[in-house]
Amino acid sequence: MTRLGDLDIKIRSKNAGPFWITADIFCQTSPVYDRLCASITEHLIAACLDVPADSIMRFEIEKLYVLKFSIPRPDIQGSRTDRDMHGAQLALRLAEIEIKD
Repeated sequence: MTRLGDLDIKIRSKNAGPFWITADIFCQTSPVYDRLCASITEHLIAACLDVPADSIMRFEIEKLYVLKFSIPRPDIQGSRTDRDMHGAQLALRLAEIEIKD
């Protein structure tokens, strides 16, 4: 198994408004993009982030080799219980996902 963060990709996560966080996986080549589209499911993301799979929105941007996931924020941005106001910590958790070889 290979960790997602060990592949030739970039993972960025960011705030997508007060109620959503978005993570983008930028692939360098079409084969890597195709592999990730086939391997990374909403259920895999849900297990990694401890959110319901049916709350995840998935976007495949084939021309740019980008796989994107949006999840509801656990707490409204800027609230007293919000621990990641910019949504940047999500990328670190996604980098640990194991992908089949």
